[in-house]
Amino acid sequence: MTEELVIRLGQDALRTTAMLAAPLLVSTLVVGLAVSIFQALTQINEATLTFIPKMIVVALVFVLAGPWMMDVMSTYTVNLFENIAVMVRE
Repeated sequence: MTEELVIRLGQDALRTTAMLAAPLLVSTLVVGLAVSIFQALTQINEATLTFIPKMIVVALVFVLAGPWMMDVMSTYTVNLFENIAVMVRE
């Protein structure tokens, strides 16, 4: 295994992780910001108010983006296992 291969594998792993985490993180960020603006406008100072909307949005994102996320994970894993013999020889 060369250094370039190890770096490429690490970059691919980080890219795949970011792609899988992005829909969940962005959606919870948007909901948290919207609830925070609502709390600032109405002067409701309740810390637990953001949890229920975030949980609902995360569940919806899992339902909507779940098949895509599984496809990305399975494609990455299959490519990794198919090329493992070539990678070890390099």
